[in-house]
Formats: sequence, structure tokens, C-alpha cells
Amino acid sequence: MREDLEEIRRAGLRAADLTRQLLAYSRRQVVAPKVIDVNEAVRNLDSMLRRLIREDIDLALELTPQPIAVRSDPGQLEQVVLNLVVNARDAMPQSGRITIRTAAVVLDARQPENQPPAPPGSYVHLAVSDTGDGLSDEARAHLFEPFFTTKELGKGTGLGLATVYGIVKQNGGFIYVDSSPGTGTTVRMYLPPATGPLPAPEVRTPLPAAGGGSETVLLVEDEAAVRQFARRALEASGYCVLSAADGAEALALAEGHPGPIHVLLTDVVMPGMGGPELARRLAKRRPTVRVLFSSGYTDDATVLQGVREAGTAFLQKPFAPEDLIHKLQEVLASP
Repeated sequence: MREDLEEIRRAGLRAADLTRQLLAYSRRQVVAPKVIDVNEAVRNLDSMLRRLIREDIDLALELTPQPIAVRSDPGQLEQVVLNLVVNARDAMPQSGRITIRTAAVVLDARQPENQPPAPPGSYVHLAVSDTGDGLSDEARAHLFEPFFTTKELGKGTGLGLATVYGIVKQNGGFIYVDSSPGTGTTVRMYLPPATGPLPAPEVRTPLPAAGGGSETVLLVEDEAAVRQFARRALEASGYCVLSAADGAEALALAEGHPGPIHVLLTDVVMPGMGGPELARRLAKRRPTVRVLFSSGYTDDATVLQGVREAGTAFLQKPFAPEDLIHKLQEVLASP
């Protein structure tokens, strides 16, 4: 039974990963952008990248000396680099070299024909190159299409580059692939530079040990399976859970509950009353309640509802129980 359960878990993790990639490709993933130094982000990935590639592949970082900042979700930027390095590794079955380059560049209207159709201006240039066999013109024409792959059957999903494309476009950037048979491949990305100074390193408040909760959580989720999953995870960690399927039921529960409600954990998009509206109405009755939003996707209307406002706590679906508990602890520990 254990082997069967482990296989079910692996299948669930694969499905969750595919969901994230599809959301990133379609640009419907909820993100938390911040000003980050691209060089520092790449350096932080160095040890992980070297574990991903084989020993017969060299990894070189050619990063500009000065910091270059973009406004992006750090997790998305990491995903871009990881996906491109894995693709580059798979393109070199017989050893080779992967090079990651960064630069601050200025594009003008007189760029060579092989450059991307980016408007003239200043950009942060991030490129990943390999010394593999390169790509044909036909392969290049379909490279960013979801589920298109040049790998063997069972070796890839065809979502790696499609995900990268979606993330770059979501961040207002441009992407171009320079490749031909026998010359290797270079993926070039041009992202808008962030203005202003880089933020100071965050000082994180130490969190209590996992599983030590005792507060009351108002859980609101219209999807029954997700609601039951979250309720079990919270109760297993010691939290008292009030569970509701929609905003109206949640307000009724809050009205009839005699004790305190410490956190509202709510889905963003729900029939009748969305999570942001529920949070505003609940705050009028219980002004000390903290809020943690959760969703798998968003659109312009959701953004306008205030989900991505500064300081708003957010948990991206799909999530694991430990992700939920850790994020909840962060919300409870915040000033």
C-alpha cells in the first residue's frame, strides 16, 4: 500500500507542477512582484543549478559587475532560469557548456535583423546559452507552443519554454531564440529595468515550530475537495477551524461565533461574493482579524479588487499542507 500511496503522491505533485506551468504560460498566475537584483538571483541559484546538470557539463556565470534590477516575482525569475538550464542540459547529451549572461543594454531602432522586436529603450538582458546541436528553423517556429518538444517521448512535457515565454511576457519583456543546427542555442530575454534603489534585505521574524497552532481560522473555499483538504491540514496542526463554502455562509458563521477569529483564510474568486469583498465586510465586524488570500489564478478584475496590494498575504494554489501552515504562521507572526 505504501508504494501505491507514494505513486499517488508523485502523480499529484506532477499535476500540481503542470498546473503552475499552464498558469504561467497563460499569464493567469498570481504573482508578488518586487524589485530584485538579477545577478543576485542567479548567484543564489548557482549551487542548485550545478546539482541539476551532469558532471560533464560546465556552468559559467558571466554577470555584469553592477547590480541590475527588475520588478518581478522572485519565484518566477528562478523558474525561468531553472527551465532554461534544464533545457540546455538536455540538449547536450555528450557534455558541453552552459553560460548564463546578464547585462544592462540599450536597444535602438537600428538593431540587427536577428534581434527581438522590442521597442527602443533600456532593458535588462538575461541570456542562457548552450553548446548543443542547435535547432532547425522549423523547431524554432514552434518553440514556445505549449506541449511542443524536441525531446524523446516521455522525456519532457513541452511546457518548459512555453512557461518561460508566459513569464517573460507577464513581466512586460521580450524573448528571442538564436539557434541553428550545429551552433548551439541562446535564449535571450529583455526585461524592463526597475527604477529606484534595491530594497534592503528583509529581516524575517522567527516563526513558531510547525504544528503548534491554537488560533481560530475562518476557512472559506467554494471547492469542496480543497476546503476539506485545508481543514484537515489546519486541524492536524492544532487550529480551530470554522469552515464555509461561500462568503454569505462565512459571515453567518462569524456572526454566530462567540470567540475570537484570528485569521480569515479565503479563496479569491467565489460565486456571489469574492474573497476581497468578504474580507472588507468581515473587518467591519471584527477589525482585528488577519487575512490570507489563496487562489490558483487571477485576472484584471481580481487585481483591481486589491489582492495584490502591498502587504496583502497570499498563498498560491496548489499548495502542500506545510506551505499552508507556514504561511499561516507568517500571517499570525506579522506585526
